[in-house]
Amino acid sequence: MGIDLSIVIVTWNAREVLLPAVESIFREVKGISYEVLVADNDSKDGSADAVEKEFPEAKVIRIPRNLGFAGGNNVALRQVEGRYAVLLNSDTITHAGAFERMVAYMDAHPEVGACGPQLLNPDGSKQNCFHNFPSLTTELVNLSLLKILFPRKYPSKRQTYTEPIEVDAVLGACMLVRREVIEKVGLMDEGYFFFLEETDWCARIRNAEWKIVHIPDARITHLFGESTKKKVPTETWIEYYRSLYRFFGKNRGIGQRAIVVAFRVVKLCVDVVLTAALVAVTLGSSAKSRRKLSTYATLLAWHLRGCPAGWGLRAVRG
Repeated sequence: MGIDLSIVIVTWNAREVLLPAVESIFREVKGISYEVLVADNDSKDGSADAVEKEFPEAKVIRIPRNLGFAGGNNVALRQVEGRYAVLLNSDTITHAGAFERMVAYMDAHPEVGACGPQLLNPDGSKQNCFHNFPSLTTELVNLSLLKILFPRKYPSKRQTYTEPIEVDAVLGACMLVRREVIEKVGLMDEGYFFFLEETDWCARIRNAEWKIVHIPDARITHLFGESTKKKVPTETWIEYYRSLYRFFGKNRGIGQRAIVVAFRVVKLCVDVVLTAALVAVTLGSSAKSRRKLSTYATLLAWHLRGCPAGWGLRAVRG
């Protein structure tokens, strides 16, 4: 009958969180047949060796250079054998029944192309795990305000959902996709290195007339950014901006892209001025303020230099 689910984890220098993530899969997933594929993006911390030693039943794919989230996942997705494939972050902990519930839902709803679970913080509180596609409204208006004023159009963790709901996109920290969808829509766009690649993929899936669904009774703990944000925060922000502008260029047109870039530049100018004033007033005594000023200044410089490709996480290979 084949394998029900292929669980794909892309990792980059995240051994500390990766091993508990893999262990939780083998401990908790019981009601379906599955395989685990760990795609290692040229980590230097011994991640691949550690997985092979601790979990010989997992398939480790050693990638000779850092291809990013989309590229690393695509390498593994070309090798999956399951009826469904799930993208799973290395900084997650699988709960009992999570994948079984998602597979059962997909089996019962052939019109659904992809789904995602409820992501939880380590303390058990809810994370935002689905989102609207970026638009001028979401970029120019405070998103938290939109979620409060228009909860049906902009659903969020503020609401309590007891039944699955259709959404624009689910977070790539845990995203289950029907193999038929992958074959028809194609793999993720590797022009995205990190951020919004799954959002772009969801847009393509929806454009192909498949539904995207959030399944609230499937639970996954997500440590949220442990593999990247603490290590290279400025480069991470650069990569986010680059991905945002790519999404707008592909899905909204060059006019809207130009508006969003201009808005971000103006905002960064304001951030630099205000933070520099704070640093001056406090005589530079706040290390946090100095770090913020450095980050804002670097992000502004990146924009003013035309968003060069050599900046960002692409340049962080080791």
